[in-house]
Amino acid sequence: MPHSPRSIGRALAGCVAIALVAGACSTAEPTAPVTTTGVGAGSSTGSGVGPGTDAGTQPARTTTAPPSSGTSTPSTSRRTPTAPARTPTTAATGPVTLLSGLDIAWSVAVLPDGSALVSERNTGRIHHVPKPGSGGKPSVVGRLPITRTEGEGGLLGLAVPEDFDADPVFYAYYSTDSDNRIAAVPWRDGTIGEPVVIFSGIPRGQYHNGGRIAFGPDGFLYVGTGEAGDTSLSQNLGSLGGKILRITPDGDPAPGNPFGGSPIWSYGHRNVQGLAWDSRKRLWASEFGQNTFDELNLIEAGKNYGWPEVEGRAGNPDFVDPVAQWPTSEMSPSGIAVGPDGAVYMAALRGQSVWRVPVKADGTAGTPTRHLQGTYGRVRDIHFVGDRVWITTSNNDGADRLISLPLSAVGVG
Repeated sequence: MPHSPRSIGRALAGCVAIALVAGACSTAEPTAPVTTTGVGAGSSTGSGVGPGTDAGTQPARTTTAPPSSGTSTPSTSRRTPTAPARTPTTAATGPVTLLSGLDIAWSVAVLPDGSALVSERNTGRIHHVPKPGSGGKPSVVGRLPITRTEGEGGLLGLAVPEDFDADPVFYAYYSTDSDNRIAAVPWRDGTIGEPVVIFSGIPRGQYHNGGRIAFGPDGFLYVGTGEAGDTSLSQNLGSLGGKILRITPDGDPAPGNPFGGSPIWSYGHRNVQGLAWDSRKRLWASEFGQNTFDELNLIEAGKNYGWPEVEGRAGNPDFVDPVAQWPTSEMSPSGIAVGPDGAVYMAALRGQSVWRVPVKADGTAGTPTRHLQGTYGRVRDIHFVGDRVWITTSNNDGADRLISLPLSAVGVG
């Protein structure tokens, strides 16, 4: 186990800053593997052209319910990346582009000072976006040592712990040539330091790499993983694939986990790309289905969420049914967030929307409503920041954006 990251922020205070990458990246998925190594770059996500998957069509399978109708065509245009947009210096009431020209912005992590870090899946670059209204300009602050191949791997989730101000270290989930892993990354004077790997061995594949990480109200790091295209991993408690994990900031299994010394918190997942807690400290997770249903799940320790035995609601007491489900044509969910009104908001890739799901005290859901349908194309991540909502696009056209919107745009109020 590598040395503790809770001390690396102080220990690496004088480390050499990461060299920034000035070259532009390809705006299309490579037809042959492309390896990016060394510290200091970001990445983005794939085209997600198949049902129930982020990128690529998956084989059909028998499910417990008939597929629902509905289609949605993702953007296939390719444009030359543009320069990052300047952070606005005045208050805005309408949509504002905070960052542009991205090769798939995958995750947004808001820092305590109101600025944010944005991961770029296909390049490994991390962008810093100053607090809106500060007059600052976005910049690339470093690059992580990803190995990028065709598909969904690369630089994925970012997470900021609650004690960031005291020990400025954030966390990143990314792909190598052999696995997916998590590193603690020091933040010093507007750049990133040398990442320290705290957790490795998460299965990686062309598809279904999971990638969402988030700190829970208990201070532990939760990790959404995918089954990397091997459905047998989801039900295998000896594998990290197809799970939600719960670990300490040092990468150890968190105390109180349901399977002894295992980092596994829940299992039977296909591809988890969204994690969020509500005011009752309940964990909600988005789940990519295959050909029939995408899901919103209420996560409980030690429970089995059914994949690949079931997809969507099955009424089988051996598995936990989703709280809400959608045809894959309407959803393909990635990032989620709990809004100021207590509803769960889900970013939809194939569905090219934001879905608002009212959730009740008993853990059931009200009627979901759809917002921004087709307005910005595929939506990857969503965060509520002050009196605004931030979303990232994932159109894989070299012109993806981080956009700030009024809360009313997604149904708040």
